[in-house]
Amino acid sequence: MIDIDYLNYLETILTDNRKERFLEVLQNRTKHFTVAVEDVYQLHNTSAVMRSCEVFGIQELNVIEERFGKRIDKQIAMGAQKWVDINRHDSVTNCIATLKEQGYQIIATTPHEKDCTLEKFDISKPSALFFGTEKEGLSEEVMQNADSFLKIPMVGFTESLNISVSAAIIIQDLTNRLRRSDIDWKLTDAEILEKRLDWARKSIKDIKRIEARYFEENPK
Repeated sequence: MIDIDYLNYLETILTDNRKERFLEVLQNRTKHFTVAVEDVYQLHNTSAVMRSCEVFGIQELNVIEERFGKRIDKQIAMGAQKWVDINRHDSVTNCIATLKEQGYQIIATTPHEKDCTLEKFDISKPSALFFGTEKEGLSEEVMQNADSFLKIPMVGFTESLNISVSAAIIIQDLTNRLRRSDIDWKLTDAEILEKRLDWARKSIKDIKRIEARYFEENPK
C-alpha cells in the first residue's frame, strides 16, 4: 500500500516539470511485454537492451545470471537503470516459472521452423521476449519451454544480428503496434503510484535523511 501523504510530501521537493515528466512517461509504460536476457557475456549488450526497454516503454527487464553474473554497465545504460525494474534470476528454470506464474507466454526470439515474423506476431497476449547469448543463442531449456518463436525478417547474407540490435528492433516494433491497438496495455493506477514514489525517491539527494525526518514528524 502506497503512503499517499508521503508521496505528496516528496513531490513537493520536485520541480513541476519533473513531476509532469514522470506522469507523461508513466502513461507510456507497459508490463504487457517484458524482456528476459539469458546469460549475456558481454556486459554492454545487457546494458544496451535495458536502454531499449526504457526508451520504448517496457518497465521490467529480467536478467538471468546462471553463468555470467555481472552488474549493469551504467555508462552504456545511460541512466536507464533508474527507470527500469531489473528482476534478477539465478537460473533459466526459475525465470521461466516466475514469468509463467505472472501470466506471460514465453517467446523465443530466434529463427525456428515454427517461427513467426514480427508483422504477424499476435500482440494481444502478455509476452516475455527471451534473448540469448551472443554466440550460442538461447539455451535448449528456453527453446523447449517456448510457447512461440519470433524472428526479424532479413533479406541480406548475414543470418543474425547482435542481441542489442535485435532487441531494439523487436521492442520498438511491438510497442509501437501495442500503442496503436485497443489492448489494455498500460500500467494500473496502483503501479503508477508505486513508480511515482520510486522515481521521486531516486531523484532526491540525501533521501535517507529526508525520509527519517518525515517519518519522525509523521509517525504512523
